[in-house]
Amino acid sequence: MDSKTNDFEFKICLLGDSGVGKSSIVQRFVHNTFTSCNENTIGASFVTKTLFIQNEKYKLNIWDTAGQERYKALTPMYYRGANICIIVYDVTLRKSFESVKTWIQELKNYLFEKCLICVVGNKLDLVDRRAISLNEAKECADSVDAYFMETSAKDSHNINELFLNSKKIFKVSSDDVQH
Repeated sequence: MDSKTNDFEFKICLLGDSGVGKSSIVQRFVHNTFTSCNENTIGASFVTKTLFIQNEKYKLNIWDTAGQERYKALTPMYYRGANICIIVYDVTLRKSFESVKTWIQELKNYLFEKCLICVVGNKLDLVDRRAISLNEAKECADSVDAYFMETSAKDSHNINELFLNSKKIFKVSSDDVQH
């Protein structure tokens, strides 16, 4: 039996309006911590996480972009070349959900490479204040051929699954992953 490790490298970019929890998702996934009072990201932040799963090495280069309007012109340079773009909205804020299609259109305007798009409703721990139904969110994602999931960075619900499922889906759907 061959014990050789297959290496895969992914560029993952998180997009979405300010305050939806992009940085909290990254912090929870990479460091398994949560801070409820995050400062706004300026431009973008970058972290790397390496995982070993069934004789395969996954290096995840994760870009957490700023959601404020004043940084919008910079965003394309961060997601150019991304394998996976995760568009995050806050399940309690309709405005952030309404921006999802704008983010998707921006991706279509600037991305020429094959890129998996994931639509993620965050802050599921506040489900009692939900402003977007699960069906509405699923329909939105389906309408643009995007993967869909809901998460809570606060209680860690679906955070690991988001990144692990993204890798599996992308690996199955593309031969363009860097080896």
